[in-house]
Amino acid sequence: MRILLVEDDRIIAEGVRKALRGEGFAVDWVEDGQPYDLVLLNLGLPRRDGLDMLRTLRARHAIPVLIVTARDAIADRVKGLDAGADDYLVKPFDLDELGARMRALIRR
Repeated sequence: MRILLVEDDRIIAEGVRKALRGEGFAVDWVEDGQPYDLVLLNLGLPRRDGLDMLRTLRARHAIPVLIVTARDAIADRVKGLDAGADDYLVKPFDLDELGARMRALIRR
């Protein structure tokens, strides 16, 4: 099970994270609830379809979403953009292009 720990006290966070990891949990820690500036979203997720996740995210947030996926058919690109993605990048991709697309989305 994966846990997101939001805690501003580093000592408490490290203690809780260590204890949870000892119990078999995967723990990601952030120091505050600051929203993210961009989402990089893969469509081929093992437990949940990326397009479904995108629709859920879009219903709640206006954060820019860049789909990064191996699904390269035009129909897949259209579905992704119509579902609310701001951009779509097919794997494999160049890291310079990824960075440029991210910067362009964040500038908006």
